[in-house]
Formats: sequence, C-alpha cells, structure tokens
Amino acid sequence: MNFLESIRVSLRALRANKLRSALTMLGIIIGVAAVIAMVGIGNGATASITSQIQGMGSNLLTISAGQSNSGGVNGGAGSSVSLSMTDVDKIAEGSAVKAVAPLSSTNAQVVLGSGNTSTSIIGTTEGYEIIKNVTMARGRYITEADVNSSARVAVLGPTVVENLMGDANANIIGKNIKINNVPFQVIGVTTATGSTGFQSSDDMITAPITTVQARLIGRKTLRNILVSASSEDLMQTAQDEITVTLRKTHKIQEGKDNDFRVQNQADMLATMQSVTQTLTMLLGGIAGISLLVGGIGIMNIMLVSVTERTREIGIRKAIGAKSGDILMQFLIEAVVLSILGGGIGIALGYGGSSLAGKALAMDTSISVSSVLMAFGFSAAIGIIFGVFPARKAAAMDPIDALRYE
Repeated sequence: MNFLESIRVSLRALRANKLRSALTMLGIIIGVAAVIAMVGIGNGATASITSQIQGMGSNLLTISAGQSNSGGVNGGAGSSVSLSMTDVDKIAEGSAVKAVAPLSSTNAQVVLGSGNTSTSIIGTTEGYEIIKNVTMARGRYITEADVNSSARVAVLGPTVVENLMGDANANIIGKNIKINNVPFQVIGVTTATGSTGFQSSDDMITAPITTVQARLIGRKTLRNILVSASSEDLMQTAQDEITVTLRKTHKIQEGKDNDFRVQNQADMLATMQSVTQTLTMLLGGIAGISLLVGGIGIMNIMLVSVTERTREIGIRKAIGAKSGDILMQFLIEAVVLSILGGGIGIALGYGGSSLAGKALAMDTSISVSSVLMAFGFSAAIGIIFGVFPARKAAAMDPIDALRYE
C-alpha cells in the first residue's frame, strides 16, 4: 500500500467515527488555542509597555529622591527630600545633558464657571517641553520667564478642556481657571497624544514649578527630575555625570550610599521586557499542559480504536498488508487528528487573542513563529502519542487478530 492510499484509508476510518474524532481533537484544540491566545496577549503587553516607556521621552534619565528612614522604617523610593532646584541647575551644566525638567506634582480640583474636574497638576520648567516632545495645539508653553516670575499660568491637556467646557476644541486660551481656588490663566492647550508613560498627558495641567510649589504644594523639595541626554550614545555618560554631580552637591562621602537614584530609560525598558517575556513564557507553559493532556487523549482513543479494529487488522494482514502499512495507517490517523485540531486551535486562539485585546483595551500580537511552533508541536504530539498504538496494531499476529471477538 502506498502512502496516498494509507492517507485515504485513515481518513475513511476517522470519518466513520466523527463524534469520537471530534472529541479526541478537543484537547489539542483547547491546548493550541490557549497557547496562541496567551502568547498573543503576552506579546501585546510587551509591545504596549515598550511603547509607554518610549513615550515617556527621548533618551530619558529619571532621577528620584532616595528613601526616608524613620525609626528603622523605610518610607519607600522618593520619600526623602534630597533633591532641589540647585541640583537641577548643576545637572544642566553637564556636557552630555540636553535638557532638564524638575517635577512637583499633585492632584487638584479645577473649576471654570460651572465646569469642574479633578486632574493631575505638574509643576515643571520649559525643559519639560523638550524632554516629553510636547506639541501645542494652540497657545504657547510655559517659559523661563514664567518660572522665574512664578507666573500663575497653565497649559491644559485636551481632556481637561473637554471636561471643563464640554468640547476639547473650545476656545479656552486667556480664560481664568481656579486650581484649588487659586486663579491661573490658560496660555496653551497641548496636542492630543493619548496615554504616554503611565499617565495620560491629555488629562493633566502643567504650570511653572515655582508657582505650583508656592501656591499648591507648599514645599520646595523635589521627588523627581527628568533629564534628556544629548544622544542615545551619551546616556551612560550623562548618567555618570549626574551621579558625580549629585554626590558632590549632596556632600556624600566616599563609600556612602547615594541619597538619590538615577534610572536609565534603556535599563527600565530591558527590565520590563524581561518581566513580560517571562510572564508570556509562564502563561504559554501553563497552556501547554493542556496540549500534553490532549496528546494523552489521542493515545487513549487510538488504543481503543486498535482494539475495536482487531479483526480488520487481521483481515488486512491475511490478504497481504505489511506491518509497515498498518503502522503507517494508525500513525497517519493520530497525526491527522493532531494537525486538524492544531489548525482549528490556531484559528480559535487568534480570535480569542483579539477579543481579549479588545476587552483589555490593548493591541495583541501573534507572531508567525508562535503559530508555527504551536502547529509543529501539535503534529509532534500526534507522532509521539500515536507511535505506541500504531506499533501495537502493526505487531498483531494475523491469526490471533482473526480469532478476536
């Protein structure tokens, strides 16, 4: 019997037991679908986090205040008061530094006429526009003069404008808003960008840091300073310069720990990608267990099939079928079940991944390699778990098979 004839005989046997064949494939279908969906969601999460971190700014370095310690209890990163505007001025003198932007932030109630909203207020300087690649839809951004004079001016995100006036495109330039009952004049509205980083830049207000510190927060210390290196190649140089500068200005003795932390955007990106990739592999591995269960199901059903068709095997051997023909037939049946189940599972996994992406409001990504891996794995399962039943069928003695009741 040639190979094509073996395939036709195997397909006829599978069609004769449609329900059993479908139930046998179910384990493979669920396993492959789960692997494809989990990998797709994991890849989508990795891409989303990468995009968010890259959207935080170009060649970004983030300086955070260190931990406070009271009674032996650490207050957590950023809880100390180690950073100041003096540090900002010193950092700006670095040869590898393009721009510096100190940050002081708070949440506040914003009122304009009958409209009001609660949003984030970011106190910063003109350097923030460069670091964050801010573009203006209308009006202007805060300037050095605004910072030096502690001007009560504010730049609004389009979501804030919409919440206050009902229309993101409404003419709000020149109007006075109240932030925690402190009047500010609106001088600009930023272009809508969506969520960048871990906060929506459309739903926040930026104002001169001197004004925010004096009028809204009541303290002059900083928890964060953003720095943009002159180029990607100079990020490490900038980081080293910042570390040396801050240790000097903070008078930290040699051998003592820093009271600040400098975080490189590239390091942050690599760490987050590593975490999400590990999570993807974990989810894929868990889903892969169902593939193993599906393979066991195929072996079980094929063993039942061999037992049920013992007389058929005996007749075929009696009329000249070789052991290799019998082996090939049952092996093909197992592989066909696996491949069909794998194909259906890939389609369901793709659909499930897309639905999950919509539910989680993020893009999912299914790579060709993951599809090929799942498809190849399903075919391998058919071969691995089909070999034993096929060998059992091929090894039958035709006389004993014909006697089987």
